[in-house]
Amino acid sequence: MDPRRFIATLARQILVPIVLISASLTACAETEPSCDRSGVTLQVLGSGGPIADDGRASSAYLVWINGKSRLLIDSGGGAFLRFAEAGGNFNDLDFIGISHFHADHSADLPALLKSGYFANRTRSLGISGPAGSEPFPGLHDYLDSMIGKQRGAYRYLAGYLDGSGGLPALIQKEVALEQTGLVTVFGEAGDELRVEAMHVPHAIVPALAYRVTIGDTSIVFASDQNGSKEQFKEFAKDADVMVMHMPVPEGVTGAGRKLHAPPSVIGEIAAGANVGHLVLSHFMARSLQSLDKNVSIVESAYPGKVNVATDLSCISLKNEAKH
Repeated sequence: MDPRRFIATLARQILVPIVLISASLTACAETEPSCDRSGVTLQVLGSGGPIADDGRASSAYLVWINGKSRLLIDSGGGAFLRFAEAGGNFNDLDFIGISHFHADHSADLPALLKSGYFANRTRSLGISGPAGSEPFPGLHDYLDSMIGKQRGAYRYLAGYLDGSGGLPALIQKEVALEQTGLVTVFGEAGDELRVEAMHVPHAIVPALAYRVTIGDTSIVFASDQNGSKEQFKEFAKDADVMVMHMPVPEGVTGAGRKLHAPPSVIGEIAAGANVGHLVLSHFMARSLQSLDKNVSIVESAYPGKVNVATDLSCISLKNEAKH
């Protein structure tokens, strides 16, 4: 072969995959230019799953209220970077809700706390998570293993547990496994801003869904769940926006089905709960490769508006019609 042709062919083989990977990463990391953070806005920080194969961060969601980043739900791998890219401010956070202790929902929490070390914050910060069940820790054990004074991997951040060393204290709310109904984990009934939680079925993994209420506006984060808990529809009833995770395609069996709801069940839950707007997120390759088909299955059961999440995309709730 002509040496020049050989070099040109080799260059294409090397450069084309790099360009495609770069395009994928850029597409997932671009902020929507229409991201209006006035009023109440949901911003997706991470729309991906546990595998680093598509340029998406793992699960994380930020709720903006009048231009301030007030609530964070989940903090999976990549959330630390996306939080900064979104313009989030650690000092503005009132509450962090961790749905469960799979790494793709909690791994970046220590990194975020380390960032907060430099924020000169003094007021406490609410945090919630489920109680544990082997082999998964509960919120208290997780934080102790990360930042506990005696055995924490990052014990130099132990001040977060008691407010010492100039760090804000984390006010922990661990939801017991026997608490099967709704639990208020931030604020109180009747408060303008409050967060409620409910255990949802995610195989053997203790997991929580969260409902955020700001005045007459509500957002439900369904978390990873298999959709078998009928009571969840009442928990999510009439929410303005609900985020549901779709990491598996229709027809999934085995462990995948025990862990996650397929598209048909997602659509049935959204319809049964009468939510105003459904956001699909937490994708993996197996659901992305047949994404259009899976979304169509959801839409065949749910007649409302459906959005496919990307990292840093926004939904302004002032544009959501009340129902």
